[in-house]
Amino acid sequence: QVQLQESGPGLVKPSQTVSLTCTASGGSITTGYYYWSWIRQPPGEGLEWMGAIDTFGHTFYSPSLQSRTSISRDTSKNQFTLQLTSTTPEDTAVYYCNHRRAWGQGTQVTVSS
Repeated sequence: QVQLQESGPGLVKPSQTVSLTCTASGGSITTGYYYWSWIRQPPGEGLEWMGAIDTFGHTFYSPSLQSRTSISRDTSKNQFTLQLTSTTPEDTAVYYCNHRRAWGQGTQVTVSS
């Protein structure tokens, strides 16, 4: 059973880049044909799918975030990473990584000066 754990900085200043890492255990990010996704939930709002990387390393992004989002992976560490550039306070949210029915516990990112 796949388990996921997010890690990241917690607090960033506006215009900075936030980098979050998801570490997977119990399954390899390079097997099968499924997506490894990043999803966020701003305070008081619903879930927003941001993007994903598949087991072949192909990436997919939400059109509304594509210009600021990059997803990559480190197969040696069984990790995939989200980078979000040019952050604003509107990027404040709990960020989750997801794979099928497996979810990380979420990590809070606050964008504030």
